[in-house]
Amino acid sequence: MSKKLDFARKSLEIIKQPVITDKTTRLLEKNQYSFLVDPKADKVAIKKSIELIFQVTVVKVNTYHQPPKKRRIGKFQGYRSHYKRAIVKLAPSDSINLFPEE
Repeated sequence: MSKKLDFARKSLEIIKQPVITDKTTRLLEKNQYSFLVDPKADKVAIKKSIELIFQVTVVKVNTYHQPPKKRRIGKFQGYRSHYKRAIVKLAPSDSINLFPEE
């Protein structure tokens, strides 16, 4: 298997889904997009994955791990599932269409 095809498959595993909240929709005006990513992925891999999947130029990548929060359902207690979020800033000439028209 070629390295390019192998990295394309890994790219789809690194980027889980876009995050759509009030804050992230405000960030769209600044050409910044937010994604849930694999917790083990580093900034370089996230940048290459976004550039490969969406055919855009990434200027900057900021990541953070959400701290664990306790959750309780009845007598059962646990933690929210762990995830990592990446905020990606694109070049001024590029954009990603998160809301495709049907």
